[in-house]
Amino acid sequence: MRDTPSSGLPGARHAGALLLALLAWPALLAGTAAPALAADGGARAQEIVSGKCFLCHGADGESSSPLFPRLAGQHASYIARQLADYKSGRRKSSTMQPMVDDLTAADFAALGAYFAAKPAHVHAVEDSELAAMGRFVFNRGNPYSGVAACASCHGTAGHGTETLPRLAGQHAQYIENQLKQFNRRERTNDNAVMHTIAAKLTELETKAVAAYVSGLK
Repeated sequence: MRDTPSSGLPGARHAGALLLALLAWPALLAGTAAPALAADGGARAQEIVSGKCFLCHGADGESSSPLFPRLAGQHASYIARQLADYKSGRRKSSTMQPMVDDLTAADFAALGAYFAAKPAHVHAVEDSELAAMGRFVFNRGNPYSGVAACASCHGTAGHGTETLPRLAGQHAQYIENQLKQFNRRERTNDNAVMHTIAAKLTELETKAVAAYVSGLK
């Protein structure tokens, strides 16, 4: 009579199936937990936006005032970092600091993901001739005064990176104001290279670059 391998016994097969099920259980839980966590974060972000953010930035991140930045399509990690800097005081704003004072790091991440998922829109430039000058400075800088090309860091399309902001489609006035803050060293939470670049820009170049990026897709 030939011996039967133990793995072929019904009891062994049952035990093996049970072991596989137990091993697979954590993965199954993780797979179902991820959408639940994402849904929770989305609901929390919507709650915060409806209670606070929409007043200045709009429900979909398309602020109507040039004093407040458009957030639609902005990088999630960049938004989260700016919010954290407002809370810590690294970035100064009498408007923003009270808004984020009761928020958490998880809230910042949720808000970043919320606005990053919103579609960015194309906006017409107000002064096409000024924007044409800005295009030159943005893409080539000013070799005569030592101004670096904006595109070298923010990309030719102005879409930035996870650590550098998207500039395409931003309000021209907001961009201009930020460049002036960098020039005066009033904004110190971001790359210090911006202090040197902004300090070399003339008033005309500042306005021209701001006009150009406002019309980028």
